[in-house]
Amino acid sequence: MRDLNIIRSKKGFISDMDGVIYQGSTLIPGVKEFVNWLQKEKKQFLFLTNSSERTPLELRKKLQSMGLDVEESHFYTSALATAHFLKTQAPGCSAYIIGAHGLINALYEVGIPFNDVNPEYVVVGETTGYNYEMIIKATELINKGAKLIGTNGDMTSPSDRGVIPACRALIAPIELATGKQAYFIGKPNPLMMRTGLKKLGVHSEEAVMIGDRMDTDIIGGVESGMETVLVMSGVSNRENIQQFSYQPHYILDRIGDLVPKKAKA
Repeated sequence: MRDLNIIRSKKGFISDMDGVIYQGSTLIPGVKEFVNWLQKEKKQFLFLTNSSERTPLELRKKLQSMGLDVEESHFYTSALATAHFLKTQAPGCSAYIIGAHGLINALYEVGIPFNDVNPEYVVVGETTGYNYEMIIKATELINKGAKLIGTNGDMTSPSDRGVIPACRALIAPIELATGKQAYFIGKPNPLMMRTGLKKLGVHSEEAVMIGDRMDTDIIGGVESGMETVLVMSGVSNRENIQQFSYQPHYILDRIGDLVPKKAKA
């Protein structure tokens, strides 16, 4: 095990949420102590989530309901990253949106309206309202020339109901029907990672990425030049990480293990 003090001395901390901060609607043990330590040590920190369903305010309320209060400015979602990407790529564009209000709000806030007639983009994120008519409409619009964007490339995500389909699973029927491949914005896309670092105001060498997934969090951190911490409180275990060509710098049972023992006392 490498010296954890190397990680503790970093200026910026970027952490995933599902499987790291909470599981479903339950806060993972040690998270409160971790956040208290970050605040006491005046660290810069950001919760970076591939989920596009909730706004930062809703994420704050979700954590509040679990007994943890974190300001909205500490949250960055794949919906916000998608809105930023489209605003810079195609100012004045419109989109046919399949997603929850976290995505719809993020696009609206940067001036990208909903358009189901002749949009430049079809944008897909997670939503419980997904249906066959949406697949038909998206296919029709893409065949007319709209470009396909996914908020994130996760096939599944954890929930109170177990593992459930995520964005890539929802977008797959549209890709199959049109023969067009989606461009995914969320982790591990370096666009989202670099924006996170910019929001923190720290260089990649001064930051650490903490997550529970090898295929998004850890590779995203590695490719962005950050030290990486994989926690065992989510989808990964010590057996399945061996199949990957890249490895995390540190493996911990949970995020609370980063807090020095004297700070816990």
